[in-house]
Amino acid sequence: MENTVEKKKRIFSGIQPSGELTLGSYMGAIRNWVDLQEEYDCLYCIVDMHAITVRQDPATLRRRSVNQLAQYIACGLDPKKNIMFIQSHVPQHAELSWVLGCYTQFGELSRMTQFKAKAKQHADNITAGLFTYPVLMASDILLYQADLVPVGEDQRQHVELTRDIAQRFNSVYGDTFTLPGAFIPKMGARVMSLANPESKMSKSDPDGCVFMMDKPEDILRKFKRAVTDCETAVKFDKENKAGISNLLTIYCAATGKTLAEAEAEFAGQGYGVFKPAVGEAVVELLRPLREESERIMKDKAYLESVYKEGAEHAAYLAQKTLSKVYRKIGFVAK
Repeated sequence: MENTVEKKKRIFSGIQPSGELTLGSYMGAIRNWVDLQEEYDCLYCIVDMHAITVRQDPATLRRRSVNQLAQYIACGLDPKKNIMFIQSHVPQHAELSWVLGCYTQFGELSRMTQFKAKAKQHADNITAGLFTYPVLMASDILLYQADLVPVGEDQRQHVELTRDIAQRFNSVYGDTFTLPGAFIPKMGARVMSLANPESKMSKSDPDGCVFMMDKPEDILRKFKRAVTDCETAVKFDKENKAGISNLLTIYCAATGKTLAEAEAEFAGQGYGVFKPAVGEAVVELLRPLREESERIMKDKAYLESVYKEGAEHAAYLAQKTLSKVYRKIGFVAK
């Protein structure tokens, strides 16, 4: 009897261990990733090798890499349904990166907009790694024959370069790599800074940013200080009331209420009532995630078993691709 089971498409996502997860990243993306694990074959990689294009404190990098893994598990990503691992534990990433670097043009890398932006940002530390990290990103994706890569608009150029490198290699050596596509997943709430509601919530703006591991009193304080306007009406109007519109978006995402329901709830009550209520809703949303993260972080043996098992599964898939590449370019088999 013919097997009609359709193979799941594979998603690869690389996550930099750059600090604590924010309310914006949770509401905007991570909450929706939990749904992806049912539909797709997902790999979530903590990309510590990418992180060192900027100087890192070694102890902080180690702690963040493991803590971030714990936080993703606490948010609902299941290590039994996804392959979750740390990039530097799978040396095939670096090995394939060297090969692909030999099939990438200098001009292609010099046109990458993120390189230009980061070179300006870190003008005193423009390294070869900063220049070539799109090649490492390509190897991350192509190693696992990923069909889809969840990216924001700012990363789409990297997926296009990955496709160009893969096509170039395939045209010389025959079908070797799956050509990946950029996957713009269903996005949740677009959360803006509490201090500057015209800008996206970002770790680089700690006053306007709520972190998943913030204490309840810190979350409440940040919401009470949130920038609003000199009116009193709790009404969604992105153009004229950016701060209140942002708070309404957050409140609805935290409580599951519609904008109309939220506006009706706070009609005639003013910002002095509304802002603390948003803070309380966020505290209750994040409380179980923070508590579960803290519990997992204390269980070092469990976390180690997750990233070691994840690395084993990842390395098995990666080696299949790398062996094929090495054979095709003419390296002598071991």
